[in-house]
Amino acid sequence: MKLTFDQSQCFAVPEKLFSVLNIELAKWPDVNHSATSIIFNFRDVNYSPENGGFHPVEIRLIKYKALWHFDYITDFSYQGTGYPELVKEIDVCFQSTEVTHLHLGLLTKASADELVELFLTNFIDYVEMDVFTVEIAFS
Repeated sequence: MKLTFDQSQCFAVPEKLFSVLNIELAKWPDVNHSATSIIFNFRDVNYSPENGGFHPVEIRLIKYKALWHFDYITDFSYQGTGYPELVKEIDVCFQSTEVTHLHLGLLTKASADELVELFLTNFIDYVEMDVFTVEIAFS
């Protein structure tokens, strides 16, 4: 199964990310060809509140009119003392065209575009460094 993307969404997505998702999907043994949504979970198995590491990232795609659209891309980090919890640090919501940051709140369009570009460039670099274990879910 090869994903064909709608590239006219509200936030620019690097061409490399389309390739990354197709490569990860090609590795997955149980592809559901009739799925209308796909969730990619990228995890650094060594990431912890004590040792740090690479933040988990979740990407959800939805299928509409034979094209795949980004629904959201979310970066999680451990927050809190005593019993830290994984929380959304960066949340890029393509449906509402909003980007929020844990410490900055809802971003303006210019700030959102800048953060999304930086975030996705770094994320792709980390994927290429092979720091993540990837799981995929279909519905």
